[in-house]
This record gives sequence, structure tokens and C-alpha cells, in this order.
Amino acid sequence: MSASETTRPATLDATSLRELIESGRSPRLLDVRTPAEFETLHIPGAYNVPLDLLKEHRAELRNHLDEDVVLICRSGARASQAEQALAGVGLPNLKVLNGGMLAWQAANAPVKQGRQRWDLERQVRLVAGSIVLASVLGSILVPGLKWVAGFIGAGLTFAAVTNTCAMGMLLSKLPYNRGASCDLDTIVGQLRS
Repeated sequence: MSASETTRPATLDATSLRELIESGRSPRLLDVRTPAEFETLHIPGAYNVPLDLLKEHRAELRNHLDEDVVLICRSGARASQAEQALAGVGLPNLKVLNGGMLAWQAANAPVKQGRQRWDLERQVRLVAGSIVLASVLGSILVPGLKWVAGFIGAGLTFAAVTNTCAMGMLLSKLPYNRGASCDLDTIVGQLRS
């Protein structure tokens, strides 16, 4: 077995998760997207535990997660990172929703909708593309600006190889992406009830 196969998280497809929920055997659903993304659209009954908060407080959260847990994000990448963080503190029954909310919506499964906003991945594409475009056009007047485009390209390559995104993490801190208050005490209170 290769190293990538041993670190690949267990997954659950949208149809199987929907069947579990409808049968009354729903696992704990943790949505690790930003509060704004969660407010825009989420699976009914899911709890919003943003990835940065989950990573920072994984040991405390572990004490309130003793049943099966399914981790959810837009496409599965952030949920896989959350799975690694929680597995590192000994939480055994973790699965990632394969394909994330994109797969859930494609399966026409029920969602709770709120105010519409751009998801984080789309924001990253806008910002990165705008910086590259501006630096390439600006390099006509200031030749050194081409290196800004190169730096963004290197950052995007690194993001793809490591399955992380520094720009996404920075954008998630903006007020636009914060949405409703999402702190550890509130989340723990919701998990207890």
C-alpha cells in the first residue's frame, strides 16, 4: 500500500449519507467551511466548525464528538484536512463527504439556503487572476511586476501540491466570509444539545 493510500481519509458518498439521515441514523455532520459559506447553503442539521477553528481547538472538540462524524466542505479538500486534524487527536469514526456540497447538491439532496455569497474557491480565483492580470499588464511599464505574477503562479502550484491555500486562509478572515459569530463556546454548546 502506498503512502497516499494510507493517508487517504474514509469517505461517504452523498447518496449513502442521505440514506443514513433519512433512516434516522444520521452521523454528526460538521461543515468546515467559513461561516459565510455555511450561511449561504448547508445540509440541514449540520454544525458549522470552520477549519481554522477546528484545527486550533481539535482536542476540545474531540471531547464532544463520540459518535460517527462526517466532515463536509465545498469539494472535500478542507474536510480531508479536518479529518487529519481530528484523527491526530484520536477521533476514530471519521468520514469525509466525497465531493462535498457539490456532490450533495448534484444528488438533489435537501439543503438549507440563506443569503447568497461567493464561495471561497471562487474568491481565490478572482483575487489570484486579478493580481496576475494586473501584474502582467503593469509589467509593460514596470518590467519587474512580472515577478508578482510568477509569485502568484508559484503559490497556486504550491497550493495544488500541498492541498492547502494560503490565499484562501487569508480571504476566510475577511468580514465578508465571517458571517455569523462562530466561536468555540457556541459550537460546543450546540454539540452538547
